This record gives sequence, structure tokens and C-alpha cells, in this order.
Amino acid sequence: MSEAQVAGGHKANLNNPNTSEEAKEHSRQVLNEEFNGGDVPKATDSGDKNPNNVAGGLKATLNNPKVSDEAKESAKERLGQMDN
Repeated sequence: MSEAQVAGGHKANLNNPNTSEEAKEHSRQVLNEEFNGGDVPKATDSGDKNPNNVAGGLKATLNNPKVSDEAKESAKERLGQMDN
């Protein structure tokens, strides 16, 4: 599990109305002590994206009738750039 995922879990815990105040306090302490208040890069910021997954998502965008023409054009351009 990445640091971003751990920090994200603690952040979610703070916003969960079903979580006890004791658990929320623990999450606050972990975020403050280990994650600079929760300021960690997102998991997707690492640049470790699987190119095949990215291409699959872009292709799905092209075939989704609920996606705008502008978004489809952007996906088509990005797919073209990946082929180079």
C-alpha cells in the first residue's frame, strides 16, 4: 500500500460520520506526525501509470455515448501521442 493510500484512508476516516471521535483523533495524529498533515502526493502523481490501462481508458472514452465530443477529441489526440 502506498503512502498516498494510507494517508487517503486516514483522510476518509476523518470525514466518515460513522467513525468514533477516538478513531478520528488517531487519524489526525497519524496525518500530522507521519504525513505532514496529510500533504502527500497522490498515487497517480508518481508517473507509474500502466500505459495499457491509460490507452484502455482513452479508448473507452471514445466509445462512451455520455462523453462530450471535446473529451473524445482530447482522448483521440492523447492516443495518437502514445503511438509515437
